[in-house]
Amino acid sequence: MGRSTGPRRPVEIASCSPPARGVCVMREAVLWSTEDRGIRCGVCPHRCLIPEGHTGFCNVRENVGGTLVPLTYARVSSVAVDPIEKKPVFHYAPGTQVLSLGSVGCSMRCRHCQNWSISRATPQDEARELHDLLPTAVISLAQQYGCPGVAFTYNEPIIQIEYVMDVSRLAHEAGLFTVMVTNGYITSEALDLLGELVDVWRVDLKGATDESYAKLCRVPSPAPVREMAVRARHHWDMHVEVVTNVVPTINDSEEDLRAMARWVAEDLGTDTPWHVTRFFPYLELADLDPTPIETLHAAVRIGHEEGLRFVYLGNVASEGGENTVCPRCGATAVKRAGYEVTRVKVRDGVCERCGEPLNIRIPGQGVRDREHGV
Repeated sequence: MGRSTGPRRPVEIASCSPPARGVCVMREAVLWSTEDRGIRCGVCPHRCLIPEGHTGFCNVRENVGGTLVPLTYARVSSVAVDPIEKKPVFHYAPGTQVLSLGSVGCSMRCRHCQNWSISRATPQDEARELHDLLPTAVISLAQQYGCPGVAFTYNEPIIQIEYVMDVSRLAHEAGLFTVMVTNGYITSEALDLLGELVDVWRVDLKGATDESYAKLCRVPSPAPVREMAVRARHHWDMHVEVVTNVVPTINDSEEDLRAMARWVAEDLGTDTPWHVTRFFPYLELADLDPTPIETLHAAVRIGHEEGLRFVYLGNVASEGGENTVCPRCGATAVKRAGYEVTRVKVRDGVCERCGEPLNIRIPGQGVRDREHGV
């Protein structure tokens, strides 16, 4: 999920006096079917069979009297104005601020989750206060704070797909773009509901193998994540960026790093940004050491060797490690200092100096803007 460090502008939000069950709006879920022993949810690859009165793996989708209900619809735990670079997204609307919001729950159980206090919380958790924020209010806040986009982040947004859909429709009507900061664990049916509504698919690639995914986040395979990222990119023309948190002893071998870089290059395209970020000891992996800096530099080298044109360093101070450099002429097309963009030398998605395409989409410049988007 989105990194929790760095500056945030808090946003004031209003309540809408929720009815019983603490739900601001009782909305029926999408993608479910009735079976003998309960309801089958079709939003993520867990495809949970949920008995009456219970929730699925994510803790937020409940069987209420034979109907699947998203308990976190219009209920948020965090709202802030963030730089889009914090997500991290570097090649879409660089230098802009996005209204960022999240709730509680997740479809994974990452052992090193930085946002565990919300990702492992439930809607009934008294330690984590939820606020009510209707889709119309999200758009009003984005406009109030001068944000050209809305980002669904902090916890896993896929599990509140109904809210994402409703907010995103209104966002596009208002001329705003939308960003999903996601672990990518989604079914094709669910992704297709978001296909025309989401502009940016910022997805985590947590490892190269089934073993690494089982160790890190307790799901059996990265295959659904990879398959849906490809569908987001090539079928729905979403802008895709990939983040890998490099965890010592789990996904940091040269073989694993090369396999991940090769997949990004071959299946998503060599222009796809790959962010390799430094792991810090946390939660259930507190016994590990931070990622050695030399391992991160090796990942950057490997990424370039596998054909990737844009590989970035994250969670570490490295001169130039977050700059966008033109692969053709070597000019710094976008200069960054932390989350601050200090220079943008890009026009219509190409380097201003030599005209090399950089796969940078800047809404309003006509760079492959999607008909349904901004």
